[in-house]
Amino acid sequence: MVVEVESFFGVYMLYCTNPKFKGRIYIGFTVNPERRIGQHNAGRHKGGAKRTSGRGPWEMVLIIHGFPSDISALRFEWAWQHPHISRRLSHVTRRSRKESSLQFHWRVVSNMLRVAPWSRLPLTVRWLRQEYRLDFEPGLQPPLHIPLTFGCVRAKKKQQQEEKEQEESRVEHCLLCREMVKTADRLTCFHLSCKMVCHLICLAKYFLKSEPTHLIPVEGECPGCHHSVLWGNLIRHKNGCYGDLEEIASYSSQGHWADELQL
Repeated sequence: MVVEVESFFGVYMLYCTNPKFKGRIYIGFTVNPERRIGQHNAGRHKGGAKRTSGRGPWEMVLIIHGFPSDISALRFEWAWQHPHISRRLSHVTRRSRKESSLQFHWRVVSNMLRVAPWSRLPLTVRWLRQEYRLDFEPGLQPPLHIPLTFGCVRAKKKQQQEEKEQEESRVEHCLLCREMVKTADRLTCFHLSCKMVCHLICLAKYFLKSEPTHLIPVEGECPGCHHSVLWGNLIRHKNGCYGDLEEIASYSSQGHWADELQL
């Protein structure tokens, strides 16, 4: 199954299968995984990176997605590429002789998911190729709101005209502030019986009442059904990939809602 996700910002890992360069790793950022792997394998003249051009074929084996903006994803990409320069990863030791490049980069990203600010983001860790899959070490498990999933993912284009028509025909008000809710700012609960509709910012502030020093919530009580819900699951539900998690378990620089939250 291919999962389609709106507002896609991801940081991926490529694995080189060329016998001459086999095992080399490349870390990159994308808003469209399918297109990006094609560019890498087509070469630099087709939009691929200098470091991957002429060294293919490459396979995209892992992707971390769910970043709130391209800036957030690019910062994650840089830290993953330069763990020994990043201040947040000073505790990560250098690659040992026994480690493959794949194992080392997996250890780095495992550590990244446990430190701020990434440990609070509604991220999803997705292995795209099962044969390369590695598990988290016992001491490097990510927070519970960051799931580990498997399978292909595709960036879904926003149906702007459809959204506009829906917005014109649907008048909804935020359960918390009572103001009208636009489609882009709309957040709903994933429980089928719950009819809660809120602004992203209103619900984020509501969840953060018990954690006033943070900008991004992790968990809270839905003001509609009063169930305890993970913030990440609400965001995934909005972006269309929450159903993927249920099965496993049973390009824009515009400002993001998190930018409007104040300490």
